[in-house]
Amino acid sequence: MPTPEKAAYNKEYYQKNKEKISAQQKEYLQENKEKIAAQKREYRQKNKEKNKEKLAAYEKEYSQTPQGKRRTTISSWKHYGLIHNDYNQLYDAYLESTNCEKCDIEYGQYGDGTHTYRCMDHCHDYGYFRNFLCCKCNIERG
Repeated sequence: MPTPEKAAYNKEYYQKNKEKISAQQKEYLQENKEKIAAQKREYRQKNKEKNKEKLAAYEKEYSQTPQGKRRTTISSWKHYGLIHNDYNQLYDAYLESTNCEKCDIEYGQYGDGTHTYRCMDHCHDYGYFRNFLCCKCNIERG
């Protein structure tokens, strides 16, 4: 680390020679364009797996947050063709829904064998959301 005097000198020198330094940098970059590009490619390739692992870890962590769960759920609804004017409002209603709107049974968990887990009943022709039903009632409605 330079001394305060050296730092002040460097700053003053840079201010006086800004244009000259800028021209030298441009010239260097132009002359070494291929070399710099090759170094960048090599760095990206070398760090590809590490960056991929970092991204996967971040996405896994994010998916456990309330915002991540909301984004994932709404995204899957859209993917399966569910149409609604306000997905955020629908998601909030989805979280608040505890009983089937047809048979009033309390929702169970997916995979518990009861088929009482919450489903998004929607028109399969047009995709419009109708209501929240348990899986049994959703299948009966067809």
